[in-house]
Amino acid sequence: MRILFVSPFDFGYQGGVNEHITQLDHQFRAMGHQTRIIAPTSPDTGETDDGHVYRVGMAIPVPSNESMARVTFSPTVTWKVRQFMRGETFDVVHLHEPLTPILCSAVLLYSDVANVGTFHAARPSNVMYMYLKPVLDLFFDKLDARVAVSEAAREFVDSYFPSEYEIIPNGISLDRFHGQADPLPQFMDGRPNILFVGRFNEPRKGFRYLIRAMPMIRSQFPDARLIVVGQGATDRYEHFLHQHGIDDVVFAGFVSADELPRYYASCDVFVAPSTGRESFGLILLEAMASGKPVIASSIAGYSAVVRDGLDGVLVEPKNPQALALAIVRVLADVPLRERLTTSAREHVKQFSWAVVAERLIEVYQRAIVSRATDAIRQPWPAEIVGRRG
Repeated sequence: MRILFVSPFDFGYQGGVNEHITQLDHQFRAMGHQTRIIAPTSPDTGETDDGHVYRVGMAIPVPSNESMARVTFSPTVTWKVRQFMRGETFDVVHLHEPLTPILCSAVLLYSDVANVGTFHAARPSNVMYMYLKPVLDLFFDKLDARVAVSEAAREFVDSYFPSEYEIIPNGISLDRFHGQADPLPQFMDGRPNILFVGRFNEPRKGFRYLIRAMPMIRSQFPDARLIVVGQGATDRYEHFLHQHGIDDVVFAGFVSADELPRYYASCDVFVAPSTGRESFGLILLEAMASGKPVIASSIAGYSAVVRDGLDGVLVEPKNPQALALAIVRVLADVPLRERLTTSAREHVKQFSWAVVAERLIEVYQRAIVSRATDAIRQPWPAEIVGRRG
């Protein structure tokens, strides 16, 4: 197949959606399919087309879901997409967050092949969906198949655009996260290591609750160390840490994709205390595949990944006491850790990119048939009917 992946987000920033597309693209190419990617670009990169990735439309940051989304509103995008679509031939166009302006809208406007949309987000509400629904309905109706990455994502989008959605989760690269990475020597001193991965300044990541749990954890494990992977300003947390005598929180900052498995290998427990607005727990899969016990909030997006008591431990969100108790329990109980990690490593196999890609191929094939069937059922234009008579 010839497949076009569409991202509405600046492809210079590897957030969850772009990472999803990158991994799918790699998997489909390995399976022998031909792929292209179209996405907005960063001002410092400029518009480029290397024959594989077409970066078009300068992206700007806009607030979205307690984070920042980098999308394009460039007035020239629609014309450039029109030229691009006329010069290429695809069997399937796979749009991610297909109702996000304006790149996806432009592609849907000019696509005349099967369109598949994957919805990633889960949040309490969406102002754009609410106020622009009459317009968005026109683009939504151009989708021949609809996918959600989790039940939480499905429920969210279905509340605005009722339809049939197939749930196909995010994938995990089992070649990268396999539990055999070398631990980082600076953390191999016998102390219990607790790992957090994410943009810790974003309120929805719940990092502040993990910080508040640390004094309780240290009362049972005085030498426990917290390792934080991700970018953000640390100022807001330093006073609290100093006040409670917690002097061993390691803010590692940005960590490359190649180095990240070594951080998982270095920890004794992985913690994801998000408060909500997470449609899926990719970081949970990474930790589980790395053979590490997971403690996470019992939000819908995480419950779709972790089976409480089998693959990890789920706790009430926004509850530092419950979080601390769970961490202490898992650190203290070696047989429990072994049981959780053994089950998790088996469970995570169903999330491999190879499995996800095969399921998507089935969706693509159905979308192609649906598009062809709809074309056959279209009534003949009046002028053609007249000539046939």
